[in-house]
Amino acid sequence: MTNTPVIRFLDRPDGEQVAFIRREAQAGKANVLWLGGFKSDMNGTKALALDAWAQATGRGLLRFDYFGHGKSSGDFEDGTIGRWREDALAVIDELTSGPQILVGSSMGGWISLLAAKERASRLAGMLLIAPAPDFTSALMWPGFSEEIRQTIKTTGRFEEPSPYDDETFIVTKTLIEEGENWSVLGHPIFFDGPVRILQGARDESVPWDHARKCLDVLTSEDMVFTLIKSGDHRLSSGPELARLISTAEALAAQIEAP
Repeated sequence: MTNTPVIRFLDRPDGEQVAFIRREAQAGKANVLWLGGFKSDMNGTKALALDAWAQATGRGLLRFDYFGHGKSSGDFEDGTIGRWREDALAVIDELTSGPQILVGSSMGGWISLLAAKERASRLAGMLLIAPAPDFTSALMWPGFSEEIRQTIKTTGRFEEPSPYDDETFIVTKTLIEEGENWSVLGHPIFFDGPVRILQGARDESVPWDHARKCLDVLTSEDMVFTLIKSGDHRLSSGPELARLISTAEALAAQIEAP
């Protein structure tokens, strides 16, 4: 098993390409699929921490970039929740075999729930990090000022400074409107595997009581919601990464147990 897996590409029907990196699991070991957040990529801090854990323990790990993200093709501004959902389903269908543990961060938590609706039989468990289901309509749009909402309505877009780096988020009218097609809150998602949720109490992007709504829609009886008192949205400090890895390890071991 190579220490530095190469970036490969999954061809999509419309000619676009989804970039991915895959570590193969050793016999009897769990497979993990990383689903990143809005405007993040597969080389983020949490994804790399999971990759190092997978390498050290023989677990399989597949991480990828959605359309318009990272090394994948496409313009981020043309992306939608529906498109990123399709990318995730294509990755599950074409690049993985056997049951998968989904690890979804922020928007990746929403995509994880959408994947659970469509591919529950392919999933062994979920680990959600500051999950943001329905964030376009439940968090983003209500959080904008009336001036920003009018800008989006009239020009079709708004550039918002990222709170995490020097780049900007481009929020489009299409993103907001199309996102409503994929709402998951308020409707049961039939998934019986184990679910673990890590959430920061000081998260200003996804309030903890919003993330907690995942408990209300998933039907699993094996769910644990962990609120990290000092945690923000990124949950990328040393102790927070250690908690992520210990949670992933326990979940993988539970699934591997005979």
